Amino acid sequence: MSAFGKLVLIAVVGSAAGWVGLAAGGKGWTPAMLTDVAQTQLTALLGRRADAMPAEIRSAMGPIIYYRHPDGLAEWSAVPTDTVDGKAFLPVLASEDVSFDPEAPNPLEAKIGERTVLYYRHPMGLPDTSPVPKQDSMGMDYLPVFADEAKDAGSVTVSPGKLQRTGVRTSVAVLKPMAMTVRAPGIVALDERRVSVISLRADAFIEEVEDVTTGSIVEAGEPLAMLYSPDIVSAAAQYVSDLRSGEGRVEGSRQRLANLGVPVSVIDKIAADRRAPVQISLMAPRSGVVLERMAVEGMMSEAGETLFRIADTSVVWVFADVPESALMGLADGNAATITFPGLPGETFSGLIDKIYPEVDMQTRTARVRIDLPNTEGRLLVNMFADVALATGDGAPVVQVPETSVIDTGDRQVVIRDMGEGKFAPQDVVVGRQASGMVEIREGISEGDRVVTTSTFLIDAESNLNAALAALASPEASE
Repeated sequence: MSAFGKLVLIAVVGSAAGWVGLAAGGKGWTPAMLTDVAQTQLTALLGRRADAMPAEIRSAMGPIIYYRHPDGLAEWSAVPTDTVDGKAFLPVLASEDVSFDPEAPNPLEAKIGERTVLYYRHPMGLPDTSPVPKQDSMGMDYLPVFADEAKDAGSVTVSPGKLQRTGVRTSVAVLKPMAMTVRAPGIVALDERRVSVISLRADAFIEEVEDVTTGSIVEAGEPLAMLYSPDIVSAAAQYVSDLRSGEGRVEGSRQRLANLGVPVSVIDKIAADRRAPVQISLMAPRSGVVLERMAVEGMMSEAGETLFRIADTSVVWVFADVPESALMGLADGNAATITFPGLPGETFSGLIDKIYPEVDMQTRTARVRIDLPNTEGRLLVNMFADVALATGDGAPVVQVPETSVIDTGDRQVVIRDMGEGKFAPQDVVVGRQASGMVEIREGISEGDRVVTTSTFLIDAESNLNAALAALASPEASE
């Protein structure tokens, strides 16, 4: 080799070594990689095939576009900087960044025969295609459309790096009963079946009233008042006369007293004493609380006039106003959990006894009635309540997290994870929602994997791919 040739060779080797040194400092390459790097640089400068370069070098091309945290934290910088503990941020080259765009062919990697190019589309998305490579008026290369891309234009392929950077997370559709709870305001009311009104069936004078007032608790059979009724006294005298005479009208006389509302115990006492009483005792027909007392000593009470109103409060009703949209999963017998602001820290359990067949026109709510034991009498009428109603029939349904469903108003979409970084939108029909989950009635099955975060980003990219494919079809070429 001549002296001039040796001089040229030394210059080439020096340039390669300098380039490798700079790259090693910026990229943190190990000494074991320096031999391959130097060889690659030499082969590139001497005109050898570029595909002989190591993969680490071929991937590290392009300008530095930003700097990332050396420990992989979500911190980036546009200029060189250090962490708080003195570590230098690592540079990220243009070729190392990932995006949703189809990966452009690497000029150093000639993959011939592996993928079939159908046509070339305009780089700006215009409806202009070409069967052969060409450039537009601004010198931009037309982009190739491959056969496998055209078959699934709405799908998106995302590299692992992009998946990690954008925070894409997935979840599996599960088949299980949907645990749904409906919350509604409620109020305590009396059980209508346990309220009694005490009145007379004949005109009478109230001779005496027992020490019973509104709010008093009485027992069944307890005397409430003493009264004198000419009709009752006359019927009692007739009954006594028939008993003494032994005639066959005794049963009729006894029935007349019963029709006038005389208690059976009083009639039996008349039959035993063979004497008609002047005063008749008015008894409580049931145990409970006196809600109203209208009886006053000395008053004249006409037949049918209310003297007392008594309610049994051992069981009360709780009325809950449930929104119209939440009625679908409710049924008689469903469990209900109730709390009261007036009884903090306590929880009561009951069952739905009745769902009223009417929706309020103003509030668009339906009334649900719940039976609630009240043996201690602490639940008072008109107390406010917070009601939680369990809904559903227990049948398993396919469900996914709420965040995986994109609702555009006229359609609902989920992004399916097809594997190997490929995602595709899927129209679904949704049902009930509860506890952060959504029922899927059509579209996906148990075990399908769907995206739960970054769904809008992937959906927008898939729609863009589909639109470009429709615009850049081969029929649109000039």
